[in-house]
Amino acid sequence: MTLPKLHVAVLMGGWANERPVSLMSGEGVAKALEARGHRVTRIDMDRQVAARIAEAAPDVVFNALHGVPGEDGTVQGMLDLMGVPYTHSGLATSVIAIDKELTKQALVPHGVPMPGGRIVESESLYAKDPLPRPYVLKPVNEGSSVGVAIVTAEGNYGNPIGRDTKGPWREFDRLLAEPYIRGRELTVAVIDGAEGPRALTVTELVPKSGFYDFDAKYTDGMTEHVCPAAVPEDIAQLCMDLAVRAHRVLGCKGCSRTDFRWDDEHGEDGLFVLETNTQPGMTPLSLVPEQARHCGMSYEDLVEAIVAEALARGAQVAQGSSGDGDG
Repeated sequence: MTLPKLHVAVLMGGWANERPVSLMSGEGVAKALEARGHRVTRIDMDRQVAARIAEAAPDVVFNALHGVPGEDGTVQGMLDLMGVPYTHSGLATSVIAIDKELTKQALVPHGVPMPGGRIVESESLYAKDPLPRPYVLKPVNEGSSVGVAIVTAEGNYGNPIGRDTKGPWREFDRLLAEPYIRGRELTVAVIDGAEGPRALTVTELVPKSGFYDFDAKYTDGMTEHVCPAAVPEDIAQLCMDLAVRAHRVLGCKGCSRTDFRWDDEHGEDGLFVLETNTQPGMTPLSLVPEQARHCGMSYEDLVEAIVAEALARGAQVAQGSSGDGDG
């Protein structure tokens, strides 16, 4: 792939829980672009971000933000109004994919298996459990396993959950409660190319202790990445098919990563999609670059491929062939 020399603004940081990860992702992307001869302006997201982007006047924005407001449609809408091309998914997709309830409503009717569950008010947890134990509680609009709690009969949260116990119920007013699915943690990256989206491979994530939470994801040595995963071929193929289906149904652009739980005692019936991440991490420990390397794509090639997709989409929008920035 040969790109013209570009001026790329790398948008990173911000004020979400995932700020440190975003800064690492953004710096990695910036260095990769500079290594390929592109001019890079690093922008740490703040309330004056629109003015700073306008002043920089880049050819394209690489959106390396994670969480709110960089991944929930807010920044995407701003960039649409400014007429600046940007990487990853557009406004509508971002609004849906960041919200776990909306994601279920979009994907399940298209044959994507996801755990059952329901939205609960955090205050109600102090009176009774919303589901039989074990179950999982997670924020509706966060990523990277921020604020996830597994409530078990043997756990120390109390029964019912105690007001003074540490957990997401103290940080968020509403949570998604889902049945706990025993088994293995799998993930698949999908990237857009000339022939449409394609899945890279399947990685199994094996935390050294506990579960694959925020610390396990971003602390070196806390999680083993088995790439490609040692799973039966039919499971690997199903994972990749479902990841591409989720990418298409949600309208993801550039790249995405879909996370799974697989109960290996139940074969294909034990496979469930947990979520689709529209702006996966690009840190040294991140899964998308790792899968790209396995498929023979360097980190620099991956970054340029994401930028190329954004430029092509931006050109379509400028010509009036796409209506809402998600096309």
